[in-house]
Amino acid sequence: MRIRTWPVLSLLAASALLTAAAPPPDKRAVLMDAMAEELQRNQQQLKLQNHEPPYFMSYQLKDTEQYGIVARYGAIFQDDTYRDRKLYVDVRVGSYEFDNSGPEEYDFFGGGKGSSYISNKDAPLDDSPLALRTSLWLVTDEKYKAALSSFLKKKAENVYAVEDPKQPPSFSKEKPATYTQPPLAFPFDRERWVRVARDVSSRFKGHPDIFDSEVRVTADKVTRVFVSSEGGRIISEQTMYGLHVMAVTRADDGQLLDNSRNYYSPTEAGLPDEKKLAEATSKVIEELMALRKAPSIDPYTGPAILAPEAAGVLFHETLGHRLEGDRQDGEGEGKTFRGQVGKQVLPTFLSIVDDPTLRTLQGEPLNGYYEYDEEGVKGQRTVLVEKGVLKSYLVSRRPVDGFLQSNGHGRSQGTRKPVARMANLIAESSKQVDDAELKKQLIAEAKRQGKPYGLIIRDITGGNTNTSSYGYQAFKGMPRMVYRVDVKTGQETLVRGVEIVGTPLSSMNRILATGRKQGVFNGFCGAESGNVPVSTVAPAVLLQEIELQRAMEGKDRPPILMSPAASSTASGEVK
Repeated sequence: MRIRTWPVLSLLAASALLTAAAPPPDKRAVLMDAMAEELQRNQQQLKLQNHEPPYFMSYQLKDTEQYGIVARYGAIFQDDTYRDRKLYVDVRVGSYEFDNSGPEEYDFFGGGKGSSYISNKDAPLDDSPLALRTSLWLVTDEKYKAALSSFLKKKAENVYAVEDPKQPPSFSKEKPATYTQPPLAFPFDRERWVRVARDVSSRFKGHPDIFDSEVRVTADKVTRVFVSSEGGRIISEQTMYGLHVMAVTRADDGQLLDNSRNYYSPTEAGLPDEKKLAEATSKVIEELMALRKAPSIDPYTGPAILAPEAAGVLFHETLGHRLEGDRQDGEGEGKTFRGQVGKQVLPTFLSIVDDPTLRTLQGEPLNGYYEYDEEGVKGQRTVLVEKGVLKSYLVSRRPVDGFLQSNGHGRSQGTRKPVARMANLIAESSKQVDDAELKKQLIAEAKRQGKPYGLIIRDITGGNTNTSSYGYQAFKGMPRMVYRVDVKTGQETLVRGVEIVGTPLSSMNRILATGRKQGVFNGFCGAESGNVPVSTVAPAVLLQEIELQRAMEGKDRPPILMSPAASSTASGEVK
């Protein structure tokens, strides 16, 4: 056997090479370790004398990086970068069966209850374990006191309440998840987007009737670190790029009209290129000019076709919100679908699922994609309605009667309290026809009802709905491109001045047929836990009856003088 000896210098060089090749430590893991250590300390020692200690705790840190560029009239109005770290601390007193939580516990502004001091929910931007632990210590102390106060109050109130044998537990028991997502790249070509924003916004200067416009480019990255007393350990990252082109004009009768194009992508490369943006901007201008000249129609009740994106908003507002689990309980909720599981709630050819695990559909990214929700539960595909029959709800860790486990839909913006929310809501149909046939059926139904025309709603800006018991169970949609279809000739005429209104159960059960092609509507949904990214996917739908009320008319005059850009161009001074 031959033994080879290495010079000391060679050993040191080899050690240096190994050190240089080793990957740098993951700063996210350092933060997680600090959070886990502080959580363990509080779980073991935090207790007010003669009172219950916490039975569950979780810490969540969100590190947000943002870029934002806004241009108007060919000039940059905003060029910002922003970064912060925020904390969300959940402290529960009592037990899984009965604890301090409840619908009245929503904390919209991030403050504590019954406390003269509101601790700072900021986390240090420096990767300082001690500073992070100190921040968590203060927030945890405040949250524990507030939770204990709520728990004692809830116990006292429970003395007077009638016992409900179907009352589900306060909090679901879930298997803790461990997951570390590799870091995501977050490029942002600022120089390019400044140039693009200037160029696109300058295209509106030659149209004096469009008195305001905006081009907005955004990029957001959120790194999330989550730990829980159950053993949950999650590090995840999410990026979202947005590009928005918006313009505003007024019709001759004073009605304010707007039009826009909105694009979202998880990558910078997924945003539209300059050519596509130029085409989209020209379309925005063309449609606005057409809307200015379009006649305003009277309120209408009759058949209508909703294009895929508009149909998606209809399903989101009428059905999706009412199937969120947190809305099945609480004094202030209308509980439209409570106790309806196993019963028919839609036509038998319709099925509805919500699937946060879908990244894309037909090559288009979906806003509602995520791996784990804000409560540390893996997002799950959930069948809500199957062949018209209600099967389930969207459930967070707040159980619903008959559904005691979360299906990964506890969502929130920033550090708000998570509640059950939609992600990617998908409507599927087994009664599909071609677009031409759908239009024929629209005309036939309008004739049967004795209507001179039917409607086709091709574009919609969004909608809203009321689910509380303090108001009517109704929804509203804001259509943008509405066409009147003459029953004699089939000719389509652009009209304006109406909004969709109705009651959810009545509207959804009047769907006669659907188109074949599904469309994607990407956006953000606002509710109790803030604005969260969502998608709706649906085919076009033919409604036997839809109600449209008159939109706010507005009587404001347009600007008295021509814009400086238009007047300068007209006089040959500036181009």
